[in-house]
Amino acid sequence: MSETPHTPDSPAASPAPHPAAPPTPPPVTQRERSAILGSLAAGVVPSIGLHHIQVGRKDEINALLGDVQRIEQDAAAVRVVVGQYGSGKTFFLNLLRAVALERRLVVAQADITTERRLQGTTGYARALYAELMRNLATRARPDGGGLANLVERWIGDLAYEITAAGGTDEDVAKQAHDRLAPLQDLVAGYDFAHVVTQYYKGHAAHDQAMCENAIRWLRAEYSTKTEAREDLGVRTIIDDASMYDYLKLMAAFARVAGYRGLLVLVDELAVLSHRLNNKTARDRNYEAILRIVNDCLQGSVQGLGFVFAATDECLEDKRRGLYSYPALAQRLQRNRFATDDLVDLGGPVVTLKSLTEEECFVMLTNIRRVHAGGRPPAEVLPDEAIVAYLQDCNRRMGAKSFQTPRETVRDFVGLLSILEQNPGADWRRILGTITTSQAAPDPATAGPGVDEEDAPFEADAGGDGGVQQGGGVQGGAATPAPPPSGPAGDDDLASFKL
Repeated sequence: MSETPHTPDSPAASPAPHPAAPPTPPPVTQRERSAILGSLAAGVVPSIGLHHIQVGRKDEINALLGDVQRIEQDAAAVRVVVGQYGSGKTFFLNLLRAVALERRLVVAQADITTERRLQGTTGYARALYAELMRNLATRARPDGGGLANLVERWIGDLAYEITAAGGTDEDVAKQAHDRLAPLQDLVAGYDFAHVVTQYYKGHAAHDQAMCENAIRWLRAEYSTKTEAREDLGVRTIIDDASMYDYLKLMAAFARVAGYRGLLVLVDELAVLSHRLNNKTARDRNYEAILRIVNDCLQGSVQGLGFVFAATDECLEDKRRGLYSYPALAQRLQRNRFATDDLVDLGGPVVTLKSLTEEECFVMLTNIRRVHAGGRPPAEVLPDEAIVAYLQDCNRRMGAKSFQTPRETVRDFVGLLSILEQNPGADWRRILGTITTSQAAPDPATAGPGVDEEDAPFEADAGGDGGVQQGGGVQGGAATPAPPPSGPAGDDDLASFKL
């Protein structure tokens, strides 16, 4: 018996299903396009639109997402993100900031400078706290300036809840006092709760000056206790010694206000190791970091997380870095069993891996799509041009083009800008004119060390407390790195300085 042939309509003759098309990337707004291209051209990280260009670092992101989840569950977390200059530490912090805001966390972010530190006796620590509060961001205020919105929203929601049930202003004030009662168990919690209550009294009486004074106090903008007592009736202010205690209070208040916790992002930690010449000043700041690390690892705080960004030299230099403080070196010690193949992201230190060639290609195609502004990206620059550009970067800079892609990205944005403003230009001819430029000194470590708080200039034991020389900007360590094996190239000779 002959078999019945399959007809085109029979199931056996149906064609195989086509693979699913890749998801369409989200559109880029004009504001995001301007911020991304302008920031990358200047060698800095954009504050918005990071999801349009982000690639790689999946394991590191997942590790810190676990920290965010622990903060949501009233636990604590602390991390030190380590990478070379230009490796993407600030980009990583900003990406984590965007994720934390989506998870209903309050985020405070600031950079360490010589005048804003974790510890000081002349207002340096208070200045860092004030900067964190000025940059306080919520989901409703992602660009910063969210402290007043945080307090006002909580007061407004509470007043609506009580008055809708038939309560009076006195009932609202009593309820606010009761809900702030857990804060009084913390150090300086009574004054913190009193100032928030004063904000409600000004809100109820339409006293704008009272509300502004309360926000000024919460931002650490009062410099004398006398002025604070006259305006708000409190006898304390936020000063250098109490800065960390008030961060814990702000984390507790964020949970009372309906958020899931507070995440503090501190960048440019290398300033402490490279620009503070006095060893005593450095050790005091390292002791402040040690206190934070101990509290977070031991579970002494709730709903609070810290992420610091540092360089390899800032962490591992045993003369000036974090490892120069023995107790801190013990807490931040890497897992000795971890290797390039066996990665451990469970400890406090997270080292950013270098981007692969494929990830760099994807990153540049994302930047090309942002630059296209809705046009077909291939019309701006073909894929073969991106491949040729990466090959040229590898020829000029070697592995550095993938380890620290800042210069690679900056030159690529410049190439796109040239092609946009000169429609008849040939990208092949332009690539032949690119030379490796000497990177500008990083502001975190460039120039002489500064220590306004202690002696004008005292060399540390061992003679490492002097002026930071230009050749140490990228190296960072007190001792020079060994020269690479093989014959020295032109780039090695060009970067050499006495």
